[in-house]
Amino acid sequence: MTSSPPGAPGRRSRSAALILSLALLVGGLGILALVVHFTMPRGGQMATAPSAIGGAFQLTDQSGKPFTEQDLAGKPSLIFFGFTHCPDICPTKLFEMTQVLDRMGADAAKVNTVFITVDPARDTRELMAAYMGSFHPTIRGLTGTDEQVQAAMRAYRAYGRKVPLEGGNYTMDHTVFVYLMDKTGRFVATFDVARDPAAAVQELRRYL
Repeated sequence: MTSSPPGAPGRRSRSAALILSLALLVGGLGILALVVHFTMPRGGQMATAPSAIGGAFQLTDQSGKPFTEQDLAGKPSLIFFGFTHCPDICPTKLFEMTQVLDRMGADAAKVNTVFITVDPARDTRELMAAYMGSFHPTIRGLTGTDEQVQAAMRAYRAYGRKVPLEGGNYTMDHTVFVYLMDKTGRFVATFDVARDPAAAVQELRRYL
């Protein structure tokens, strides 16, 4: 019978323990990655837990009036993050939101519809006022200092990042969906404004 080298069982035990420790570490890191993925979205991804979306912010609308989360209370809200220099996505979303609000008629006033800039360096109140003039009059365009805008983005787990262009200019990569919040400020779901306006209105009326 061939005997095992002295100390071999101990080495095997230590190796097994090391492998188990590494497996637990990798598993733990995997769980942490999932938590980060679903609570801190990047580039259009969003948190799935309703409690993770929404919160306090202090901004200014296109008329110069202060606007906070308290101004959303008592009505369902459609909230979209973008910027006025956006070449396609933002004006398209705002036009689609306008179509939905037009279809709602007088009930459009029963919904908070908010466009929050992710580019406060360029989106001054004056520029926001001129830009919002192309869309439904009930849509509030919000801007503020960089710190104020960042706080609003953190509250809604929104994403915005400068992308340099030639000539020293830049564009913004940002969250592209519309948030639907209920009357209490609780996140309901993303809201599809690109569908037939009648279908969008039918769903939105459920939260009035």
